[in-house]
Amino acid sequence: MSDPLDSDTRLLEAMVAAALQAGRAIDEIYRRGFDVAHKPDASPVTDADHAAEAIILEHLQRAARGVPIVAEEEVAAGRTPTVGMEFFLVDPLDGTREFVQRRGDFTVNVALVRSGLPVLGVVYAPANSQLFAGNVTAGSAFRSEQAPTAGTRASRVPIRVRPAPQAGLTVVASRSHTTPETDTYLSHYTVAERVAVGSSLKFCLLAAGSADLYPRLGPTMEWDTAAGHAVLAAAGGRVLAPGGAALRYGKAGFRNPSFIASGTLEPLPLAASNLS
Repeated sequence: MSDPLDSDTRLLEAMVAAALQAGRAIDEIYRRGFDVAHKPDASPVTDADHAAEAIILEHLQRAARGVPIVAEEEVAAGRTPTVGMEFFLVDPLDGTREFVQRRGDFTVNVALVRSGLPVLGVVYAPANSQLFAGNVTAGSAFRSEQAPTAGTRASRVPIRVRPAPQAGLTVVASRSHTTPETDTYLSHYTVAERVAVGSSLKFCLLAAGSADLYPRLGPTMEWDTAAGHAVLAAAGGRVLAPGGAALRYGKAGFRNPSFIASGTLEPLPLAASNLS
């Protein structure tokens, strides 16, 4: 009988390989130029989204045959699989707006969900040469400076959440989705620094001990958050839904409620923050 930890280690490596190859394709398109289309919800989509997703689907189908894959562009095209206890969530280009505006915060996100919680996750930011990965069951996460053009694997550095600083928190927030409700929630804390970051890199800054709190008071899709959630959980952090329970996956329409992500900080639950 195979060891589940060994199996997950091998699968995580396959997910890393998928994210890196997708990142290389995105980087090539980013450099040569691209056309921008819009989906029915008015969100932008480019050739890079489709090229990266095709690469990831091929890798995952080979590495974990039969495991359903919920991928953003597949869902947008009306191809949503039925999921059970185990499935992948894929956002091939999280932060397409950042990509279109030529800011480097966009990422490739690949996650494995098991029993409603993300257990493996990979986040790759090709423009910043930053790779993050986490194995929740093993309790290990790492980062690597991996350029999309590099031919060899870069060294990997273990990461862990940090103790919350007594002098004040570093808060990460969305570059384009900050709301008055976010400001109200943050008024309950001593905030020393507030950093605007696009895409799922916000989770990774928490996981790497560079920030302490990430409130997202607004809707997201599960493929936006699962990979970063897994990296953060593997590094000792948490992502909580309203009421203080862990944010879970496989919900109707794959839609998330508001949530709070943190490192070692025990965050104030959304239900107790005087937000309606």
